[in-house]
Amino acid sequence: MNIKTLTVNAIIAAAYVALSLIAAPIAFSNIQFRIPEIFNHLVIFNTKYFYGIVLGVFLTNLFSPTGMYDLTFGVAHSVLSLGFVIFLAIFIKHRLTLLVINTIVFSFNMFIIAFQLYMAADLPFLLTWLTTAVGEFGIMAIGIPVMIMLNKKLNFNELMEK
Repeated sequence: MNIKTLTVNAIIAAAYVALSLIAAPIAFSNIQFRIPEIFNHLVIFNTKYFYGIVLGVFLTNLFSPTGMYDLTFGVAHSVLSLGFVIFLAIFIKHRLTLLVINTIVFSFNMFIIAFQLYMAADLPFLLTWLTTAVGEFGIMAIGIPVMIMLNKKLNFNELMEK
């Protein structure tokens, strides 16, 4: 990994943490609106963003009220969801389709976070899965046009390549 890729990923991780901590009251509970989850869409533009996103999730979860549960389950949620979408991108090349699939995968996989909250906070699993999935879907759906517009200005793929 070259120095530019490391630097861009460090910036992504730092931005993820900063945005999460600003919105901390709505970033860790059974009703989650973790704004930097829109960064999950970056892997659609370049898979090298995987590292910055996962590092950002890990560092953010150090501040979680559920402690080690969030470090384990939260990071696993991101790694599994991002990995699955990166795998699908081998076969699906249409960017908007991948952005929609990414939103659905992350939202569906919120069962991992619901299980974490069930274990750590004794919250009801199915209701928590519903509320966390709705929050994730909302943030990621809003993120689709935002990331498309930002990509037109920043060209996310070129940020990693040059």
